[in-house]
Amino acid sequence: MSCSGSYLGECDIGECGIEEYGIDRQGIKGDDMGVNTEDFYVYGTKVPSRLWLGSSGYANLQLLENSVKCAKPGFVTLSLRRQLADFKQKIPEHQQNKTFWQTLKGLDVPLLPNTAGCFSAQEAINLALLSREALETDWIKVEVIGDENSLHPDMLATLKACEFLLKAGFKVLPYCTDDLVLCHKLVDLGCQVLMPLGAPIGTGMGLLSPFTLERLRNKFPDITLVLDAGIGKPSEATAVLEMGFDAVLLNTAVSQAKHPVTMAQAFKYAVLSGRAGFLGVTMQVQPNAVASTAALDCDLSAAIGVPPEWNREWT
Repeated sequence: MSCSGSYLGECDIGECGIEEYGIDRQGIKGDDMGVNTEDFYVYGTKVPSRLWLGSSGYANLQLLENSVKCAKPGFVTLSLRRQLADFKQKIPEHQQNKTFWQTLKGLDVPLLPNTAGCFSAQEAINLALLSREALETDWIKVEVIGDENSLHPDMLATLKACEFLLKAGFKVLPYCTDDLVLCHKLVDLGCQVLMPLGAPIGTGMGLLSPFTLERLRNKFPDITLVLDAGIGKPSEATAVLEMGFDAVLLNTAVSQAKHPVTMAQAFKYAVLSGRAGFLGVTMQVQPNAVASTAALDCDLSAAIGVPPEWNREWT
């Protein structure tokens, strides 16, 4: 197979040479810190990647499939409520038998259902129970929206839904704000994961409040933190992993990119880079300039063998 354009996003996944873009097909090799070999566990389950990918908003199923194959995410998220309607609008009726569900099942990536589109705790609980039956999984990303314009979470309803679902045996991953008090309540309920937003869903604004996100990391050193929503650029994923977050979930940044498959690849390596930066431990910031090379405390002319006649005033 060959490239049909100058971007990986226009390539057919398979024999197309990623190497021509300066990327090793086998991936970046980890150093002795083991950035690519360290195990990552969530609720006691090994997750293969710190990049998690949403499955909505792609122009067609082929782009979704190729993007997931390229990114190799730890999870692919989906919503029973929103995505059935979304794909029924986009896909001709005679093709809907194959469509979305069969595509996801063929990707061999763990699925993480969510409760997107729910505006009450009861709606979220009902959808979580339906997702468990339909997808045969007890994993659920809980989203309870409190404001229709900003899509910010209703934290009180989120707490109520999480409390019920944890007691019902779910592995609960709540979409939340970066409010320390409310996040503490989620942890007290038994949530082992927090998923604070970086910016409003789908905006691509990036990390609007890096200080509060870093404060959240410091407050909960033993809780899995996954940045959820708002990222638009690979550099922002790198920054949040450098901060010490455990993973990042994104959707629109890939699905709405001009070349989604290329962007999926970019985010894959951005997350690896950020994690390596965190493990490497960045240098301390200095208030003043510090010379990187020490000056020789000797007669430089003699040290390097400069002829004596050269050692004179030129002005």
